[in-house]
Amino acid sequence: MIITVTLNLALDVTYQVPGVDWDGVNRVSAVHRRAGGKGVNVARVLAALGRDVLVTGLAGGPTGRAIEADLEAARLPSALYGINGDSRTTLAVTDADHTALFNEPGPDVTADELAGFVQHYETLLTGADAVVLSGSLPRGVPADTYATLAAIAAGRGVPSIVDADGDPLRHAPEGRPSILKPNADELARAVPGGTPAEGAQALRGRGAGAVVVSMGADGLLAVTGEGTYAARMPYTVRGNPTGAGDSLVAGLALGLVEPDPWPDRLRRAAALGAAAVARPVAGEFDPDVYADIHPQIIIT
Repeated sequence: MIITVTLNLALDVTYQVPGVDWDGVNRVSAVHRRAGGKGVNVARVLAALGRDVLVTGLAGGPTGRAIEADLEAARLPSALYGINGDSRTTLAVTDADHTALFNEPGPDVTADELAGFVQHYETLLTGADAVVLSGSLPRGVPADTYATLAAIAAGRGVPSIVDADGDPLRHAPEGRPSILKPNADELARAVPGGTPAEGAQALRGRGAGAVVVSMGADGLLAVTGEGTYAARMPYTVRGNPTGAGDSLVAGLALGLVEPDPWPDRLRRAAALGAAAVARPVAGEFDPDVYADIHPQIIIT
């Protein structure tokens, strides 16, 4: 079983439009509302690949109840921890060429609520094969929380992936996660100056087992204990990139529970990320795009 942790769960709303007029009235051609947050998107992809998953995180208020109801409707197993604050809503507006995201900050979380979640999380680790810790942190949650959760998992012999930005990413190596997964911009903010390879090596030197940097159409860079690898994409997939990183993380999570060599892990992760761009909603991927692009990805 792979556990995905989303501390800042959301109700994701996606508007598909022919084009956006920022000074006028816009007609929405399709609306999607579903439970979201990066860990939920990862869980959807893993479930579609036939893996046992468990979604956990902090949820509260009417929005939290809507999130839980959608997880149940999607048959995604969950064990959410209740808080008093109302969970957030996010909005994505997407047309044929562009996607704009509007993300609320999330609820205020008390120290007692966070402590209760940590105890809850520890009980869920029994029987877990891997843990994915991803996304933003709601207000009141310390920046080193992912490091703490990764360290708890490591103490139980459970490998973890952290996908975060800003201070949570900078602190994450202290928990010795198996993999850190920043994108190129997140890496540059965490380790200013130098090349992506140098930045990834710096994070690995602080305690991460490996650092995999997603670089959009340029593919992946992975700095690992077995060497440094690059995954090059054969062509660019057009569409909505919102959930590409989460699909990529799902592929990396599979690599933690299957004895695949790094080149195979990266090829699968990169193909899943590209296939997600072809779908209008985060948490899904196009199996035809995946099948076509997977064998064409070049690993060096």
